[in-house]
Amino acid sequence: MQALNIKGEVITTPYSFVATAHSLLWNGIAPVFVDIDPHTLNLDPTKIEAAITLQTTAIMPVHCYGHPCDVVAIQEIADRYHLKVIYDAAHAFGVRDNNGSILKHGDLSVLSFHATKVFNTFEGGAIVCADASMKHRIDCLKNFGITDEVTVEAPGINGRMSEINAAFGLLQLKHIDKALAKRFEIDAIYRLRLTSIKGIHCLSKAGEMIANHAYFPILVQTDYPLSRDELYQKLKDQNIFVRRYFYPLIADFPMYKHFSSAQSNNLSVAVASAANILCLPIHPALSDEDLERVIRVIAEIS
Repeated sequence: MQALNIKGEVITTPYSFVATAHSLLWNGIAPVFVDIDPHTLNLDPTKIEAAITLQTTAIMPVHCYGHPCDVVAIQEIADRYHLKVIYDAAHAFGVRDNNGSILKHGDLSVLSFHATKVFNTFEGGAIVCADASMKHRIDCLKNFGITDEVTVEAPGINGRMSEINAAFGLLQLKHIDKALAKRFEIDAIYRLRLTSIKGIHCLSKAGEMIANHAYFPILVQTDYPLSRDELYQKLKDQNIFVRRYFYPLIADFPMYKHFSSAQSNNLSVAVASAANILCLPIHPALSDEDLERVIRVIAEIS
């Protein structure tokens, strides 16, 4: 936010990890929540323009679960209103569209390398930008504003990733193709076996995009015998740990509820999705036996 000198209001999604909106509030910026697309659970471009005001300076979408946003539609709106675009790409390592890396879109894309991500360094991340001057600005801000031994350009912080974390990441890169291939395989099995279960809806695939299969979300609908929370507990009782991810909505937390855009009648798709979502286990070390057990528990209830 500081690198792009973002102020005022930023249009964003309520359906994300709370860090998305926290990055705004932390910098004195007001988040303006817009509803999500029911098929991708990403920010709905058709809802953005109505939320733009004279105070709007940027749009911050999220590539939710690694599924790419409609980057073309979002950029067209941003260009028309002279807004910056910052992508929360925490889930989007390795994701590609027809023009290459999805991280090339917008003014900045921000990756997470947290331990739960497809590619990780235990803790850390990366900011992807398009030009050397912006990289210099970011490098300055993440190192106390220091540019050389005697020069401090800005009031920066210690935002650097440690060498130990970077070294761990370099080792991870040696195995990333194998890890992505295993995730692809697990995703395909889930889709094959769960699609026929009444009341279980698998989110649409990313079309011609190259996905990283970071998560496997399902929506537990009203015609399934159990509610989402009942299925969550049933799986947990079987030592199968799923996540209601993202629930609650960011807009439901105390520091955001007072914003007018956080009202549930403004976010009907996000509210319904948060109430029905479950993310099933998907990681390279998931055994065939455990994968079958997850599917069996869900299927036996139907």
